[in-house]
Amino acid sequence: MVAPVPMVEILRGDFLESVHSGHAVVCRADGEIVEAWGDPHAVVLPRSSSKMLQALPLVESGVADARGLTGEHLALACASHNGAPIHVEKVNAWLKDIGCGDDDFRCGPQESRDDALRLEMIRAHREPCRVHNNCSGKHAGFLTLSQHLGGGAEYCQIDHPVQQACLSAFEEVTGETSPGFGIDGCSAPNHAVTLHGMARAMAFFAAAEEGGDTRQDAAARLRNAMMTYPELVAGEGRACTELMRACGGRVALKTGAEAFFIAIIPEKKLGVALKIADGTTRGAEAAIAAVLVKLGVLDPAHPAAQKFMTPKIRNWDGLVTGAIRPAEILR
Repeated sequence: MVAPVPMVEILRGDFLESVHSGHAVVCRADGEIVEAWGDPHAVVLPRSSSKMLQALPLVESGVADARGLTGEHLALACASHNGAPIHVEKVNAWLKDIGCGDDDFRCGPQESRDDALRLEMIRAHREPCRVHNNCSGKHAGFLTLSQHLGGGAEYCQIDHPVQQACLSAFEEVTGETSPGFGIDGCSAPNHAVTLHGMARAMAFFAAAEEGGDTRQDAAARLRNAMMTYPELVAGEGRACTELMRACGGRVALKTGAEAFFIAIIPEKKLGVALKIADGTTRGAEAAIAAVLVKLGVLDPAHPAAQKFMTPKIRNWDGLVTGAIRPAEILR
């Protein structure tokens, strides 16, 4: 196995204080690797970066259309959202439309990441609900698909029809047999794959065309929903949302826990998969921004690019004490 390579540097004054190393792959839909750093064959858990793969059965089964799901619903199905009012209200409306409630979710309650809503709930002594969970949109999709497939209430179990449909889609689009799975933060199975396989899957999404075969059409609709509604995929202040806006609707981005990130670039028909080995979010955000700049779809002078790729480090008194920057291989 090839060791992870330095991808992001942390400076304090003139001193290199820390380094975030990792792996990344840029791939075409036919599986050809365009560029790679580290080990393309590293086995990874893509975490929430795999949500668009988990949402494929929702669309290609026909239930999304049967239930009248819009682009906003599809963006939420792919989201790791902030649990802000815009997310909570839309997911609750979706639940009501399918005759379900918060207790039907199998993701745990989670505090909202929206400061105003979280403080309002604390002041009102209101406990967070499952709908506030960052994965509640994905779980609304699972519930919708489960009704269509006639599955039972425990839709996160690996042998449930929903999860079997997700596994089939995952393996077919990555082009690999998954060696196993872990349980994600939202209780759903998360299947392992090589970084190359994940990049290949993202390239499939990049090359997919609406009106193509059933799977291509589903992939294109999910990708386009993410690019159209970046505020639903993550939320204000988040890298996914801000970098998608900075790319002008030309790229779909999705973070995953433990410093995973993917990019889908339709105009170049390229997919990107990236993993920072130490699991640090700041490293993954800086690295994915640098890759987007390198591929010519993100202006390095854009404020969002600078915010995530080359931010200043300040101490508690507001003094600039250092900086984050891409390592030489990404510059």
